[in-house]
Amino acid sequence: MGEWHGTPGPFDIPDVPNYVPRRLKPWLFIFFVLIVQFSGGVYLAAASDMVGTTGLMPEDILMAGYAMLVGMSINFAVMFRLKFRFSNRMGLLICGGALILANFICATTDSVPVLVLTCFVAGWFRMWATFVCNSTIQLWLTPVRDMSIFFCYVYLVVDGVIQLSGICTVYTAFYQQWEYMQWIMIGLLALMMIMVLILVRPVKGPMQIPLLGIDWIGAGLWSVFMLAFTFICVYGNFYDWWDASEIKFATLIGILSLAINLWRASFLHHPYISFTALTNRNVIRATVIYLVFFTLLATEHVFEHSYAAVILGYDETNMIDLNWYVLVGIVVGCAFTYYTFALRKWRYRTMTSIGFGLAALYLAYFYFTIDYGLEKEMLFLPLFIRGAASVIISIVFLTSILQGGMHFFVFPQALTVNGFTGAVMGATFGPALIGEFLRHTVAKNAALLGSVATGANDALAHMPVGEIYGMVQVHALIVSMKEIYGWLLIVAIISLLIIMIGYGPVRPGAIFPKWKTIRKLLKRSVRLYSMAIRQ
Repeated sequence: MGEWHGTPGPFDIPDVPNYVPRRLKPWLFIFFVLIVQFSGGVYLAAASDMVGTTGLMPEDILMAGYAMLVGMSINFAVMFRLKFRFSNRMGLLICGGALILANFICATTDSVPVLVLTCFVAGWFRMWATFVCNSTIQLWLTPVRDMSIFFCYVYLVVDGVIQLSGICTVYTAFYQQWEYMQWIMIGLLALMMIMVLILVRPVKGPMQIPLLGIDWIGAGLWSVFMLAFTFICVYGNFYDWWDASEIKFATLIGILSLAINLWRASFLHHPYISFTALTNRNVIRATVIYLVFFTLLATEHVFEHSYAAVILGYDETNMIDLNWYVLVGIVVGCAFTYYTFALRKWRYRTMTSIGFGLAALYLAYFYFTIDYGLEKEMLFLPLFIRGAASVIISIVFLTSILQGGMHFFVFPQALTVNGFTGAVMGATFGPALIGEFLRHTVAKNAALLGSVATGANDALAHMPVGEIYGMVQVHALIVSMKEIYGWLLIVAIISLLIIMIGYGPVRPGAIFPKWKTIRKLLKRSVRLYSMAIRQ
């Protein structure tokens, strides 16, 4: 599996004093990362409550939530520089304070620009704190730095917390108010900062590498492009796409920022995201797979809430209880990937085929069973399958990025691209596409069903017009969902066949370099940059 990269003897964290038992030290940082992952600024599960009390639209809250994902993604390119510039203690204290302020602002403001900007900044610090914690315990999780093992842990924590956060948010809003989730997280973040002050020492490396040579202008332009793309996907249906000036303006801003970034990357020595990262074969392959795969699963965002609320008549608590089914799938998916992909080194083709096969099963289940009277327990299997499929694909293709043969300096840039395509585009592009498809399909089916209902005068003569209209709309929604599930199932089967035929027999072999090697590379890069500035 590779050479042993750790220090001789039992694993230890020098940042934590010796009066803390050595076995408990890694769990201390896992506790910190759980608090950080729960602190989201805006909690999408409370969107309906926020709409009722703040006057915001659902699209505004979605935009703020996805802005946080953009902030997390854009941080990847500099997270190693932050790691070697600040001690773990300083990094956690800075991030804890920033997240407390972000939660306070999100609980008190009703300004959309302030909310979006706050969530973007919160995402940046959330990613920084997460990396501080996870990089500290990396050798505890995998002494040989096998990233296929490490990413199983990462997605278990990240995706698992997403489901648990939704459950906690809905029940907090049900028993109290939605703002209480922010106040609870402020308290937990304050507790984390107190524990850091007491239990984490300011241990510094041999040299604190300054934040020189970072293309901050490029970072800002890439952020603008990602936010513009997100704005178009989130607000497109509301503004009727390019018939509205808002969408046209966002498109112009996105194209300009992307063009300027690509132009600057053609001559800068250290662009924020280089052409090497953008054109890497594994990065391109992962981007295509993410777009296809998460579009297939976009029915999660478009259909499942409408189906559970409108047709099955579930309230918020019953709908959020379905997250438990997804959580079980995530846990099983991570465990399965750990034992097959990480330990037994199953091929990428095999794991990708399993992921797309599960997606096809998910779509087929709903296509054949969706109806007016589906029992809640019958939703366990498809939601379980969806949770397992998403983590399998995410772990496999994040590992493939590291195995892409690129220089280590390019790897964080590739992670930024991967984070944007996997998290942001996967959560916005697919739902926007499927949502528009659903709108046209419902209109078509409602017109057909309406003409049939109009012709059945004897059967419907004594029913109120409003009741007839409601029946037609609900039935049109069911028929349209089934139709779209069928089309997506066909795409999933075709994609599965292409993967089984065309994917190479490569096995995972992603080994992370030693931290001292990374430090030497960064020191050399900063030294060369300083010499160039002086000249």
